[in-house]
Amino acid sequence: MKDIEYKSVEEIKQFQEELLAKALRYLNENSVYYRRMFQKCEIDIEKIKTIEDLVKIPFTEKKDLQLFNEEFLCCPKEKVVDYITTSGTLGDPVTFGCTDSDLERLAYNEKKSFECVGVGPGSIVQLMTTLDKRFMAGLAYFLGIRKLGASVIRVGNGIPELQWDTIRRIKPDTIMCVPSFILRLIEYAEENGIDYRNSSIRRIIGIGEGLREQNFELNMLGRRIKEKWDVELYATYSSTEMGATFSECPHSCGGHVHPELIIVEIIGEDNMPVPDGCYGEVVITTLGVEGMPLLRFRTGDIAAKRVEQCKCGRNSYRLTPIMGRKNNMIKLKGTTLYPPAINDVLDNAEYVANYVIYVQESDSGTDEVVVKIGLKHPTEFDAIKNLKDRFRSRIRVAPIVEILPVDEIQKINFPAKSRKPIKFIDNRGKH
Repeated sequence: MKDIEYKSVEEIKQFQEELLAKALRYLNENSVYYRRMFQKCEIDIEKIKTIEDLVKIPFTEKKDLQLFNEEFLCCPKEKVVDYITTSGTLGDPVTFGCTDSDLERLAYNEKKSFECVGVGPGSIVQLMTTLDKRFMAGLAYFLGIRKLGASVIRVGNGIPELQWDTIRRIKPDTIMCVPSFILRLIEYAEENGIDYRNSSIRRIIGIGEGLREQNFELNMLGRRIKEKWDVELYATYSSTEMGATFSECPHSCGGHVHPELIIVEIIGEDNMPVPDGCYGEVVITTLGVEGMPLLRFRTGDIAAKRVEQCKCGRNSYRLTPIMGRKNNMIKLKGTTLYPPAINDVLDNAEYVANYVIYVQESDSGTDEVVVKIGLKHPTEFDAIKNLKDRFRSRIRVAPIVEILPVDEIQKINFPAKSRKPIKFIDNRGKH
């Protein structure tokens, strides 16, 4: 059977609308939360026939999942085989229950995403991400690689010495990790005489951090990796709530959406869909989820749809790199920006060991950004002035820059209970 992503745009839309009708009936029958919402808002789900009709349904927000968590579960608890939680980026983490069917769906999603970047039977993928700590991603990657018929090495995150020892012993061709960790791997290799450029690695799949600009060119972090290590670089976008991954293909023109698994809307400031190609908030409706399906869930992420056919032949739409999170938008000295633009400057400053970005309200009520950095070594030049010049060159404005001991910032980056490094702290409205 031909993959739905290669069928015509009209066929894809019709296919998704058939799955949407099934999803709505399933929610009405099995979800306490959504059945109540349909009744309260007087929504006749049989009249929601097209994707355009979705605007008649209210959004689901993170706070709804936090306040009414158990009401989203659509199956008996004994059917849940795996409990996971979100990372708690915007407050308390949310619990999700996955059934056996949901784990099969996850495996299918990741199988397709790995195929998209060229991984297949015979490939060996080194996972530099955790499979514990209630984390969905690591488990999903493992299941997808297994379903694909490729080999997996579950090394986990950190520990450059163990990562390089694994590469030397088992010779994987693919690494999957947070992109900024690649710079640490390269640094370790250079310090220890490891000929990393002639290692077995041919492909790096990045998770959790962007590698590209909005025009799909490599960003500063991506360029810095590529200049050091000439391997194939692929960016991905995923979240626990979506239960899906948007992965680039070798043409690097955005993350491919799997139409059988998810419907994506891009919503503007007026809460209505924006024209294709315009930026807005990513809103998702999951398809085929048994345990905790979501309807019109606001992700908070800002991106745009690209709908022209990809050079790879797929007709399913793609997402641009995530510009930032809606709630994290900063207005600094009249310039609108998102934290990834600040990260990109800091990740490209070779003398910066680590950093944390704070945004707070100034005495005049405007946004104030303070960047605290740790230095790898003392510099012969004024590091603060150099960094401010880099910021002005890149984003036109410069935040306040302070230098702190590396260990002090390390403690902020990696608090005891966090699964992801904390590099951005928003203190607006907290005083």
